[in-house]
Amino acid sequence: MATVKVKFRPSSVAGKAGRIYYQVAHRGRIRQIATRFRIQTGQWDFPAQRLAAPATEEEALVRQCIDSDLAALAGIIRRLEAAARPYDADEVVCLFVAPQHRETILAYMRRQIEHLNSCRRFGTARNYLRAMNSLSCYLGGEDLPIRALNESLVEGYGAFLRQRGVVRNSISFYMRILRSVYNKAVRQHLAEQSYPFRSVYTGIDRTSKRAVDESIIIRLFRLDLDASGPLSRARDLFIFSYCTRGMAFVDMAYLRKSDIRGGAIHYTRHKTGQQLSVRIEPPVQRIIDRYWSRSSVYLLPVLDTEEPAAAFVRYRTALNYYNRQLKRLAAMLHLDSGLSSYTARHSWATAARNHDVPLSVISAGMGHASERTTQIYLSRLENSVVDSANRRIVGSLR
Repeated sequence: MATVKVKFRPSSVAGKAGRIYYQVAHRGRIRQIATRFRIQTGQWDFPAQRLAAPATEEEALVRQCIDSDLAALAGIIRRLEAAARPYDADEVVCLFVAPQHRETILAYMRRQIEHLNSCRRFGTARNYLRAMNSLSCYLGGEDLPIRALNESLVEGYGAFLRQRGVVRNSISFYMRILRSVYNKAVRQHLAEQSYPFRSVYTGIDRTSKRAVDESIIIRLFRLDLDASGPLSRARDLFIFSYCTRGMAFVDMAYLRKSDIRGGAIHYTRHKTGQQLSVRIEPPVQRIIDRYWSRSSVYLLPVLDTEEPAAAFVRYRTALNYYNRQLKRLAAMLHLDSGLSSYTARHSWATAARNHDVPLSVISAGMGHASERTTQIYLSRLENSVVDSANRRIVGSLR
């Protein structure tokens, strides 16, 4: 069986870094594989013929890359041995330096982002870009082979994010994207599956309560505002969302007049691709009539272009502005919890439950893929509901 050793060639120039290389030996023949890794003489353990214990994060990354290369070489040798045919050191080297073994993490992510943009999946592309920039920051801007994406590197990246004060849900967000990219690379035979994400958290923690009581919705609805001002428009968009079973802002923004048929709004959720139909109730009809414009194909005053990339930029700008106006409205109502684009959706789910609407109906109404997602929306309120009931029960003991 072929053997592989890590070797160090010191520089002939005093004080200059030497180079790491791999030595492949089989049946009396020896071949070398050059690497890009350069280290100082003091970083090499000459008696043990290996890298010294890493003293910096950069040195730890070099060791992880070398370990990944060795694992890849070992996999190549195992496959050649299993083929039960003669092979030599040259074939091991050729397979190792083949294009699929040269694919790098950040370059691969950039191509995925380009593909998503070409498919007009601008939101997903934006999320991938955020994850790629975060990982690039951890790697110090250096790109690594996809095969270097092992459990050790993933755990190191997680520790890096925690040290920077990134919250657990955001860490999970980055990890889920990175896992998706890695799994796609595995399916394309660019990496060998090693399950590097099995020890990291990729769930979603419950966040603070986002719903408001129906009485607050009524107060907002009746708030005396300048009919042509930005606050009035934000209020109308919020009420529209609430009255259409918590329609997401992105879905409202892209609604077209042609989506109205037979007294209902028919649309496809951007997040899940699920098709929904919402009956137009009187409050919704009034808002539609208020903002109806013959010059626009859109139903609501959010987008002003049909060009996909420009429309997405406009949507993102409008969403940020909308949330700022909602904060102003929350201050006018003296709300401690505030208002956001999510509040109308969560509030509708809560109101439906309080009106004894079955969970399955709430889930279908919101376009959730499963009742489990709906339960996450509603479970945030369980403690307050139980505490209120308990207060009534023990009240007689005062």
